[in-house]
Amino acid sequence: MNIFWRELKYSRKSMIWWCVGILFMVVSGMSKYGTMKSSGQSANEIFGAMPKSLQAIFGLSSLDLSTVMGFYGMLFSYLVLMATIHAVMLGANMVAKEERDKTSEFLMAKPVSRIKIITSKLAASLVLLVIFNLVTYAFSTAMVKHYESTADTGEIWKLMAGLFLLQVLFLAIGMVIAAITKHPKRATSLAAGILLAAYILSIVIELNDKLDALKYITPFKYFEAKNLLSDSGVDAVLVTLAAVICAACLSAAFVFYKKRDLKS
Repeated sequence: MNIFWRELKYSRKSMIWWCVGILFMVVSGMSKYGTMKSSGQSANEIFGAMPKSLQAIFGLSSLDLSTVMGFYGMLFSYLVLMATIHAVMLGANMVAKEERDKTSEFLMAKPVSRIKIITSKLAASLVLLVIFNLVTYAFSTAMVKHYESTADTGEIWKLMAGLFLLQVLFLAIGMVIAAITKHPKRATSLAAGILLAAYILSIVIELNDKLDALKYITPFKYFEAKNLLSDSGVDAVLVTLAAVICAACLSAAFVFYKKRDLKS
């Protein structure tokens, strides 16, 4: 079977469950906006009374929570975490699962080069990320329009574009970690650990303005809702940095996978 289609078939069940998780998160998150709106409560006042540490965790900085897009911007930070966890685990699994599942001997017996193998795996991964992104957009648009029919869905497209770039970046990080590590069973947990460390660092930076220079270290500061929904938009330096990191990780993944001594 073609490796590309094989990987898509292998991942279809987990993709369905991830989509169900997206649906649950978007519906449950936006329902809180509906509850506040119907009760006449001010979300800005409620969340504004929280300690700064909690505001940072909730991603409330510079967002007008009284508007449907502002509230969705807060929810978006959690969608980002969910999407990047999926991406980094997907990248690590795509490279490591042959050794982990003891199927590398079967794969290597095929008349295809390692470059073609990892290229097919990368292509399948990108298709899965596109599906994840489109499903997130569809559910998000439906819920935002449900609570505010005049809402500008173009704003959601901006958020989804930033989300997709982060997904690809963490996919590349997951792939290079799995290609380098000598313990394929640990690749996924190691990749997830790096992601969580980056996420925690983004919260620490939000709590302390003096640490703003560290934003270049954590990808979670590259495409924040507060910037994507404002006139300032994205920082060209951060976008360039994301592209460089992504390209470097993918290149390294190809190099190390080609040299890797796969164990059956």
